[in-house]
Amino acid sequence: MTVLHKESGAEIRLYGAYYLDATECGDLLPLAGAEHVSGAESRSETGEPHALEEADPLDMQSITHVAAVDYLPDGDFTIERPEAYDYWRNYVPSFSLYPILSWYASDASDTTKLKQFTMFPNEEGIVSLWDYRRIVDPSIWSLPLNVGEVTLLNWALNDYYDGPLVGVSSRERERHLKAARQLTLSLVYWLQTEAPRLDGGKGYPGVRLRGDVLGTEDGLAKSPYIREARRICGLYTIAEQDVSKELRGEAGPMRYEDSVGVGSYHLDLHPTTASQRTFYIPNHPYEIPLGSLIPVRVKNLLPACKNISMTQIANGCYRLHPTEWNIGEAAGLLAVYACTHNVLPREVCGSKIHLKAYQQLLTDCGVQLHWTEEELEMQ
Repeated sequence: MTVLHKESGAEIRLYGAYYLDATECGDLLPLAGAEHVSGAESRSETGEPHALEEADPLDMQSITHVAAVDYLPDGDFTIERPEAYDYWRNYVPSFSLYPILSWYASDASDTTKLKQFTMFPNEEGIVSLWDYRRIVDPSIWSLPLNVGEVTLLNWALNDYYDGPLVGVSSRERERHLKAARQLTLSLVYWLQTEAPRLDGGKGYPGVRLRGDVLGTEDGLAKSPYIREARRICGLYTIAEQDVSKELRGEAGPMRYEDSVGVGSYHLDLHPTTASQRTFYIPNHPYEIPLGSLIPVRVKNLLPACKNISMTQIANGCYRLHPTEWNIGEAAGLLAVYACTHNVLPREVCGSKIHLKAYQQLLTDCGVQLHWTEEELEMQ
């Protein structure tokens, strides 16, 4: 593999027995010629009730360019009006009657309905977004006097689904990345100047961007949160039927003999870039099958994050960070085991002896392979 050193401009050739793709978009998969998919599969392909009638590789989950803010009630930190503010102020998603910059968004319990939100905790019972992503709470941290609450703007109001980052030209990709930043800056400006308050007023000028928290000058994260990547075509493909509580019924959680880890989260699909569909399907706690980490053909490439063999719908839960990290651990240790024992990953998957030894290696390194009955009863 040849890579370019950005600072020196030198081309460097890398050699390795195995290559692990831990990129946000699965960028190594097309470079390696590995069979892969992106976007939405069709119902005829997967048999999933919530799949599209026709596949669309460009219908991918929204990204979010997160920002960190605090709030000083007596301050005024209003930023310059973002260049795309008018566009986003008037942008109405297909699933809503309200602009994206409003206190109305899809209800997680029923995404066919809208739910009202507001800024801060209140006595009226309206859901507060301020403490939804709060990362600094003085009531539970010993902090200097000049440090107050800090929250992350990772809300429905700045989910960007105006276009995908995968399957488009580099120019188009950069346009979407810039637009996602503009959406978040527009959200900040809207909060500061126009957001309806419960007391009848408008705007919270004391909302202040906190670049010092994220290590940036503008208060936005260094990179956007990307929910969906290219996904390998693997020996086993995880689907809605593996995780959905409704579909599994009395069968309960799916168990895999070749499990390499665990996770748990709803099948949470944020609005997508083409159909703008969104849903939040109750889940069973799940396991990560080794077969989903093994490409159908390529022998020395392993997925190491949200690029395993799964459908877009299953990605709604397997994309969560703890699961991603678990996948990375499993992929790294699989490469180690394969090199140490001079076997291919697919041979580990297909041999009870090697599978047992590899799983023992995972366990020895602190990776949990299965949910216990006690843990499942607590879910």
